Amino acid sequence: MLPTLRQLEYLIAVAETGQFVEAARRCGVSQPALSRQVREVEDQLGVEVFERARPRVLVTEIGREVVRRARRLVAEAHEL
Repeated sequence: MLPTLRQLEYLIAVAETGQFVEAARRCGVSQPALSRQVREVEDQLGVEVFERARPRVLVTEIGREVVRRARRLVAEAHEL
């Protein structure tokens, strides 16, 4: 199964804010729901996109590439 555009938007929000709580607020969802969706994407891809280090979340090396591609895919979907 592939990640949804919404899940990709969640990844982008976490990467940009560095926090699951702030990303959830930005996306208009609860933090647990956003966290579940991010974990689902990581499981689907078989990689850890984020290193969960409190209080900030760090993007892993492979995560930077995933987020870069997510930004491109979301932008192209919005153009469509």
